Amino acid sequence: MLLRTGTYSIVARDAASGALGVAVQSHWFAVGPIVPWARPGVGAVATQATAEPAYGPHLLDLLEAGTPAPDALARLLADDGSARYRQVAVVDAAGRVAVHTGERCIAHAGDCAGAGFSAQANMMASPDVWPAMAYAFESAPGSLARRLAAALHAAEAHGGDVRGRQSAALLVVPAAGEAWEAATDLRVDDSDEPLAELDRLLDLRDAYELANEGDELAGAGRHVEAGDRYTRASALAPDSHELLFWAGLAAAQAGDMQTALARVERAIELRPSWRELLDRLEPDIAPSAGAVREALAG
Repeated sequence: MLLRTGTYSIVARDAASGALGVAVQSHWFAVGPIVPWARPGVGAVATQATAEPAYGPHLLDLLEAGTPAPDALARLLADDGSARYRQVAVVDAAGRVAVHTGERCIAHAGDCAGAGFSAQANMMASPDVWPAMAYAFESAPGSLARRLAAALHAAEAHGGDVRGRQSAALLVVPAAGEAWEAATDLRVDDSDEPLAELDRLLDLRDAYELANEGDELAGAGRHVEAGDRYTRASALAPDSHELLFWAGLAAAQAGDMQTALARVERAIELRPSWRELLDRLEPDIAPSAGAVREALAG
């Protein structure tokens, strides 16, 4: 028996940065390990409908060997006796796109390709889904990850999977790097509102990226700039007591003890074990920790 999974997805290359990405949502448990595949400087793949995950690594291997996306997909489809049940899309590092929607994919099914991207869907509530995804992706501002997420929301707004929703994933890789590197790799395996959870994780991912920049700036002695990054990170994820704690130490390092104490005390209120960690921090790890401890004790 063939495994049928209704899914909508988008593969894309960002023309400005060269980043490559895939985003997907389905009424199926843990769609993340099945549909999205990407490799830095190589390409991105979505394999769905009667999904064959092997299309992901096999297409990426062909792309890495220099085969253009259309030729790579045509080669694999020619050897696939179940191609009529498949839906596969691929974009390569040059922005060349290829997509296949087999004639036996369950309606509504179709695809819509544009410059450097392809949106595709099967088992949808409406044939408006994939054109809406394409329009949203082309119109949305921001990073590649945000534009991919916008396409998913557009799909859902136009009916989405006829069965509803359950899981989602978003994968973005840089224009160059090792095969394992990813700029964004988020998965929601089971949720009543997977896109809302994906949005939350994307916000949290961006917040931690700002915090990482803050760490690098602090290590270089640029404490005012580091404090700015920590503050922005905490604002983006206000429920994260961890980001709040480190933002407090950064404020202390920048000379703003009033703000530092407010943040650290709030983090300790949310999770008392931050007080224990504060006592363990040595100056080479957190130069301002001693001053914050003294201020709290006073």
